[in-house]
Amino acid sequence: MNPYYPTFESSYKRLGYNTFNSRQLDWVNSDRFRASIKILLLPAGYRLTVDFTPFETTVPTLFFVAHNQFLTMLSGTADTAAMVHYNRDFYCVQIHDAEVACDGLLFNNILQIPKIDLTPTAHATMSSLFARIADELQQQESSVEEMIRTYLKQIIILATREWKKQHLDTLVPLVEPAEKEFFRNFGQLVEIHYKEKHTVADYATLMGIAPKTLANKFNRLHLENPNEIIKNRIVLEAKRLLVYTDQSVKEIAFQLGYDDPAYFNRLFTQKAGASPAGFRKGMKG
Repeated sequence: MNPYYPTFESSYKRLGYNTFNSRQLDWVNSDRFRASIKILLLPAGYRLTVDFTPFETTVPTLFFVAHNQFLTMLSGTADTAAMVHYNRDFYCVQIHDAEVACDGLLFNNILQIPKIDLTPTAHATMSSLFARIADELQQQESSVEEMIRTYLKQIIILATREWKKQHLDTLVPLVEPAEKEFFRNFGQLVEIHYKEKHTVADYATLMGIAPKTLANKFNRLHLENPNEIIKNRIVLEAKRLLVYTDQSVKEIAFQLGYDDPAYFNRLFTQKAGASPAGFRKGMKG
């Protein structure tokens, strides 16, 4: 299998498309794709981790990995998988279209679920859109960029709808659009402010409600309390920095808004089950 296709590049904009199977997993895991936003179309029988959480596909599955997330392909099959990878300059819509933005619901979502399972019909649709992107990359027309962006946005829009059905709409209490918007807004605020705002009261203030009201809403959704969600996001970023950088634990603590490295060390150990130094050693061997 030849996994290489032409890559679109113009100014700072870049998008590529590649196919692979179990024989090319080291290539997919290489640093060349680390800084890219990635959408993977995987057949059944593939194993991977996204942000240190393991997944195994039992049906064709789409995965969405942001540029700052940690992806490792663990095993696969002889069946062909596909990956579209691009940067924010190629595709990142404005805040008024936030659900389908490059960092919208599919990427870095509060539930930390980076995938949707595909029905046979949805698989056929997504496979066709991936194939159209591959075909466009072979063209020499001046309209290639806009055509590719159109197909990419269709993938993201359709996948966002399905993600909400599979993961958001299954939360029975979230029946009112306002409740869904509240839930999504909290996740976006955590994503923006987790480095400097660490308490439920901080986010309640941003949302114009009392901390108890915020906690009660999450209790009704049978979700982790918002304090745990905030801490989970902080620890996730710490894990990324421990693996991706050579920063010291003290430097990482300061970067995440903790002036007391000892307190940060205790928080990380409690949430991750290992000290920051132990986690780094285990990941890097």
